[in-house]
Amino acid sequence: MNTSKNQPSATCVIGDIHGCLSSLTSLLHKVIDRVDTLIFLGDYVDRGPQSRQVVETLLQLKLNPTLQVIFLKGNHELMFYNYLAGIDRSMFLRVGGLQTLESYGISPEDEDDLFDRLPADHRAFFDSLVLYHEDQEHIYVHAGLQPGKHLSRQTAAWCLWVRDRFIRSSANFGKQVIFGHTVFPNPLVEANKIGIDTGAVYGGKLTALLLPEMEFIQVEGEQKYPFPGIL
Repeated sequence: MNTSKNQPSATCVIGDIHGCLSSLTSLLHKVIDRVDTLIFLGDYVDRGPQSRQVVETLLQLKLNPTLQVIFLKGNHELMFYNYLAGIDRSMFLRVGGLQTLESYGISPEDEDDLFDRLPADHRAFFDSLVLYHEDQEHIYVHAGLQPGKHLSRQTAAWCLWVRDRFIRSSANFGKQVIFGHTVFPNPLVEANKIGIDTGAVYGGKLTALLLPEMEFIQVEGEQKYPFPGIL
């Protein structure tokens, strides 16, 4: 791990936040003056107590003219939007969606016009999320990629949901893949992939990766939400 503070980093990648606002704020204080690009790997909502406030903080970052900010979609953003559209509502509530609804002032008993309960800029934020991002050195995705398939042909099912089939793969994806979604006690670093979800909402850490230095910066998570094993 490189702990040098002398040279600015170009890019900072941040793992799954899950409504942990104070962890996000603490981490941003540590990295914001060192980078010109921020990449977020998705799962901004659910389980943690302040999903709406996390999104508000992310929107404020977009107003900084010195930063390029890229937001990827996570499976929990997909489940949230499905819930608002009346799809798979019970599953969303089982995986921490109740905390997200509470942060937006929505009750599980509410049925109509749920999209209208979100501020317009929040709706635009969720609509703008992308499945992956690529730069000269790395590919960034929430969950993983399908081996043997060109990046342009990757599907949402793999980008948002895959675990073992990607994690166990030694395939060459053309560039090193940086991902979240699957929780590790410490960042996973392999030749073809780096996993940086370290379970902030489960009593672990919120992790940032500074590139090109390959420096990991972490802050404490906020709460010990029951570890689900999946989703």
